[in-house]
Amino acid sequence: MRNGDQGSVIRDQWILRFAGAVFTGLFVSSMVSGLGAQESKPWEKIPIPPLHQFKPQQPKRIALKNGIVLFLQEDHELPFVTGSVLIPGGSRDEDPAKCGMIDLYGQTWRTSGSEKMNGDAMDDLLEAKAAHIETGGDLDSTALSWESLKADTDQVYEIAMDLLFHPKFDQQKLRLAQQQEATGIVRRNDDEGQIAGREAVKLVYGATSPYARQPELATISKVTLADFQAWHDRSLGGKLIVSVSGDFDSAAMEAKLRATFDKLPAAKPNPARHDDIAGPKPGVYFINKEDVNQSNVQIVGVGLDRHNPDIPSVAMMNDVFGGGFASRLFQVVRTQHGLAYAVGGGLSFAWDHPGTFDAVVMPRSEKTVEAIQRTYEVLNGLVNQPFTDEELKRAKDNILNSFLFRYDTKDKVLAERVRLEFYGYPADYLETYKTALEKVTVADLNSAAKKYIHPDKYAVLVVGKKSDINPGLDALKMGPVRDIDITIPQPGPPAAGSGGAEK
Repeated sequence: MRNGDQGSVIRDQWILRFAGAVFTGLFVSSMVSGLGAQESKPWEKIPIPPLHQFKPQQPKRIALKNGIVLFLQEDHELPFVTGSVLIPGGSRDEDPAKCGMIDLYGQTWRTSGSEKMNGDAMDDLLEAKAAHIETGGDLDSTALSWESLKADTDQVYEIAMDLLFHPKFDQQKLRLAQQQEATGIVRRNDDEGQIAGREAVKLVYGATSPYARQPELATISKVTLADFQAWHDRSLGGKLIVSVSGDFDSAAMEAKLRATFDKLPAAKPNPARHDDIAGPKPGVYFINKEDVNQSNVQIVGVGLDRHNPDIPSVAMMNDVFGGGFASRLFQVVRTQHGLAYAVGGGLSFAWDHPGTFDAVVMPRSEKTVEAIQRTYEVLNGLVNQPFTDEELKRAKDNILNSFLFRYDTKDKVLAERVRLEFYGYPADYLETYKTALEKVTVADLNSAAKKYIHPDKYAVLVVGKKSDINPGLDALKMGPVRDIDITIPQPGPPAAGSGGAEK
């Protein structure tokens, strides 16, 4: 279950909001130009009814005696049935010497197929039925999912369960997965945004952290079929979460799932996380990329996890800081000084470990230093410049209005309920979180900023063209600029028994 690509959660949020704000601005501008000098503003007379109360329809939860949990969400709008089995354990739990194994496992599991049906035959059968069965791996989990028309529910379910309990990992499919993974590795330095995001996470967590380490050609070449089987056998003993949604009868589906999962041994509980994140070493870090005409700047630090009771206040503070056209960061860096087209950021909060703080600015190369300085002005202002009632009202409107639409379908509610179960949060977390958001005050924002915004503890990462950054980064007077080497290590000869040598 992905916690978010630790610096990317906030970036995704502000990019989406930025795009929405651009559309809204263009729309309003066209209306104004069309009306000319007319004083009438008809759009102001459009009635805006209050949003409906947030009352998501919760799925039926069934706890089996062995610890496995089932969720059923009936939805008869369309004749489809979808399901998934979420399995604890992901890439943060893999052997660092074989980093990348979970990605390879997730792909090879499905393409290899089961003892009864190989992956190619499975593809043909599912394609003929417009059905899908997929497997994958993530930071903290692996999963098997399926989807089919209602009429094919039983057959597709049986195939999915055969793949779950009786996979037959194939050497040729492993080699194909390794080749595809290797292609991604050798091209990982093509895009400056990908470089910046990856290296920023390393600065926060440390390059060897399970939240930041990256696959290399040498590590993926060591992965074997035996690794897959050992992982599969071990991970199936954890607390599985099985969810099904769609056009079915709950009683019949419960009986079907019980027949499959009731007989499994007692599940081992998910171990609690105790991650000690020291955070980055303050200073300026630089990666030279000659084929760009702008810099990708990321100012990073340690974020929070969702168990923190201040999360509602931090969410509001994030919106004021970097949440759109009206945010302080956008107003200063882009509107007032025209230093960057894209800006945004805030404190991210992961489900079971600290996220990151990330302020992203993308200035023209020659404006890099000034853009960083202005960003620090905004960061210091969060601590020293009190928030206003207007800022809080706008943040609440942005977050609460969009909050409802994040869970406006039964599938979305089911997915969130599974997530809460996986990480051990109470079933009513969404309702209590929304209530807490509504109660945030200006005093809460001021307190959160003083408590969690620490500009002196952040690191500045710049990916850009060194010759075009004028003045140079030493003008920031934040100590010596540290160059980061992103050269892709080349592997030595494969060891005996590796994926490349196994027959």
